[in-house]
Amino acid sequence: MAEEKQIAKDDKSKKALEVKEGADVVVKADAEVVVKEKAEVAKVGEKAIAAKRTVGKSVYGEKKFAKKRKKSFEKDKPRDEFEQKIVDLARVTRVMAGGKRMRFRACVAIGDKKGKVGIGLAKGADVTLAVSKAVANAKKEMVDVSIVNETIPHEIYQKTGAAKILFKPARKGKGVIAGGAVRIILELAGVTNITSKILGTNNKVSIAKCTIEALSNLKKVEKKQVKNKVNEKPVKKKAEAKKEVAKKTPAKKAVAKKTSEKK
Repeated sequence: MAEEKQIAKDDKSKKALEVKEGADVVVKADAEVVVKEKAEVAKVGEKAIAAKRTVGKSVYGEKKFAKKRKKSFEKDKPRDEFEQKIVDLARVTRVMAGGKRMRFRACVAIGDKKGKVGIGLAKGADVTLAVSKAVANAKKEMVDVSIVNETIPHEIYQKTGAAKILFKPARKGKGVIAGGAVRIILELAGVTNITSKILGTNNKVSIAKCTIEALSNLKKVEKKQVKNKVNEKPVKKKAEAKKEVAKKTPAKKAVAKKTSEKK
């Protein structure tokens, strides 16, 4: 009997636990539903507030204005007419009383690819500072390069310090046959067909200086001046001139005959 009573108690406790678990699940489900409903109500309220604030505004209009603003801002930016390339960048030290002072030296070439090119050399505590100083120095010392049919007008040999360079003109399609600092400067100058050879030192700074000097020593090619056609007298064709002569000659002969008869 005692065993039967214990089994009955265990069954009752299990049923009570199951009832409690079911109630908890129901309560949790009801709570989740309530939370979801509150969130949806909050979203609807936020949308209504946003709609009130944006009365009379168009999303598409705002997008267009944003694009226009960006474009106008880009147009207002000043564009530099010269392209720049770093020829050489080195870290240099100077011995002071307290120790060594580290700085950066930059050699920069600039050009517009239309016959103007220049190089600048400057030092700075930072790389960007050294490059900006070098660009400013290069703009002060620009050189005009004479270009004929996308190449140089004649052969030239230049010696500057330990650097020696030889330039030769090339036909169209040959390309820029050069390397290192020479190639950078020739491309920025706008020379697309040329043959070159470095015969001296391999120091990039001295080679760049020699290249600039060689390009500045090229002879300038002057274009022939075309005469004004307005001031010139119109040239008659040979056939028209002959016809006019033939018309005039018989009249002269007749006059000569009459004068001879009178005599």
